[in-house]
Amino acid sequence: MNDGEARFEALVAQVHDPLMRYLRRRTDMHSADEVMSDVLLTLWRRLDSIPEPAPLPWCYGVARRALANHRRSTQRRLRLAKRLESEPAVHGHDDDSDLAQALATLSESEHELVTLWAWEGLEPREIAVVLETTANAVSLRLARVKKKLAAELTRQNHVAGGHNRDGNAGARP
Repeated sequence: MNDGEARFEALVAQVHDPLMRYLRRRTDMHSADEVMSDVLLTLWRRLDSIPEPAPLPWCYGVARRALANHRRSTQRRLRLAKRLESEPAVHGHDDDSDLAQALATLSESEHELVTLWAWEGLEPREIAVVLETTANAVSLRLARVKKKLAAELTRQNHVAGGHNRDGNAGARP
């Protein structure tokens, strides 16, 4: 164990229980645990900034700010959930449900690839960083997945409409 790790462990032994009591008096148990993990991360990152003779008050300040950040993010999530609840539900066979069905036919890795590209707007070189591969590999896989999606959407449209690609009704046996 190096000197920094030993200092951190000694600090945590000194401040953990008082900080947990502080957080639990201000929020629920689950949130207190989440905030404490943020606090400990901050303490580790700022280990050299922590005042030596009396670290607890400084750590209370870290906990206070982490709790405020947690409350703000919780409020943002709640507002988003309310906004999404107020959105009209999609019914029937429109483009979105067809796309959702087509996406459901993809493997997990194919789904991740196409959503990083289409929904997150990442370029193949950026996707390569996320997936820890090369941009060339991403480009090739992306081309295959796009073809697969297009084929599935064409198949769905053909089956749902009872028409061939040219729009004519299929021949009866």
